[in-house]
Amino acid sequence: MYRILKILIGWGIRLYYKEIKILHRERLPQKGPLIIIANHPNTLMDAWVIGMICNQPIYYMAKATLFKSKFRLRILKSLNMIPINRQGEGRIAGVENEDSMQACYDVLSKGNTLVIFPEGTSYQERVLRQLKTGTARIALETEKQNKGQLNLKVVAVGLNYEQAEKFRSRILIDIDYPIPIRNYYEDYLQSPRETTKLLTQKFRYSLEKVLLTTESKEEELFLERLKKIINTKYDRSDKKEKGVTKQLNQLKEIKEKLDELKIVAPWVVTEIKQKIAAIDWKLEKMSLRTDFLERNFKYRLWFRQIITSLIFTLLFFPLFLYGVFHNIVQFKFTDFVIPKLSKDIEYYAPFAVFIGLFTYPLAYAGFVVVFYQFFGFPWWINILYLMSLPLTGLFAYWFMKYLQHLGSKWHYFLLMMDRKEMLEDIKLARLEIKKLFLNS
Repeated sequence: MYRILKILIGWGIRLYYKEIKILHRERLPQKGPLIIIANHPNTLMDAWVIGMICNQPIYYMAKATLFKSKFRLRILKSLNMIPINRQGEGRIAGVENEDSMQACYDVLSKGNTLVIFPEGTSYQERVLRQLKTGTARIALETEKQNKGQLNLKVVAVGLNYEQAEKFRSRILIDIDYPIPIRNYYEDYLQSPRETTKLLTQKFRYSLEKVLLTTESKEEELFLERLKKIINTKYDRSDKKEKGVTKQLNQLKEIKEKLDELKIVAPWVVTEIKQKIAAIDWKLEKMSLRTDFLERNFKYRLWFRQIITSLIFTLLFFPLFLYGVFHNIVQFKFTDFVIPKLSKDIEYYAPFAVFIGLFTYPLAYAGFVVVFYQFFGFPWWINILYLMSLPLTGLFAYWFMKYLQHLGSKWHYFLLMMDRKEMLEDIKLARLEIKKLFLNS
């Protein structure tokens, strides 16, 4: 069951996310006793993504509340999940933490891979919360049970989502160097508590190296907003980097500069926040996208682009309708069901992938049966028809985004015709923010 679900969910993840970039994959051991630690912004999806990049079967520590019934307990254990009772959530019948910890020791002692999220809980944010000491205790105790000869390693994996819940967004996975636990074995024998704390701090430092972290959710939102002002998608300053790597590196550079300003010139940060608030109000009032502020405006060029886009839209609109017809019910059904299952945004992506694994194949099978019964075409035409359904579904989604972009472009064109002076004022305000930030 584990292998089948790994293949199916892997397909689902690759369809859900447009780009999955892995940095330093060679640092991740593919055999031998290993603990993978990672941040936890996207609930079940985090475990699935890690499982997708590992060749070997992996075991997971999971909160015991997922194992409420005997049936669930049996199914989830067959998927290599080890339940653990967490503080503040009560105890689940049939789950004893001592047995779960010993199960972890046994898994690692046999040379297997265990995944642990040391933050404990999952929140969709770039804040790396306090790490629990349980991971360090498991690692050190396992090495102790094997008299320091196991050669257990711990590897930090950073899961950097562009927009974790958003369909066709991106993920950057960064991997740090393995930490040999036997280096801490002798110290653990002498001072268990202090060594556990020291190793937990080492884990945090390792995770911080592979993540973009902020001190609070408010700082994260400010960082994202400042990036949209400083670097737009029309900024061609760095042509080598693309996709999620470019986006994350831009955020890191801006955060480093902000951290510096907080120390040497905190009043500048306050002024930038005030100016961004002012420009945001104007952009919202005019329903204007930030990225259009970077573009040069030439009436003839824009008019020609609008006409070309309209022709393209008319040509491909039938294909768009074809994709919508075959995919809209599954898409809307997923959007309808997920809020019923959970109000937490952290569950949107994993639920969407899991539900899609059933709804889309069933719907496509139904379409093919009807198509065959109605037209009676040969088998190879039916296969081509089946292949067209997911492809045109993805095209329909992209085309919808294209139409929204075209609408924003047309809106900007009309604003330049009617309210050019106000737009120029906003552009000047953006340049002031950029100069204030970069030259301070």
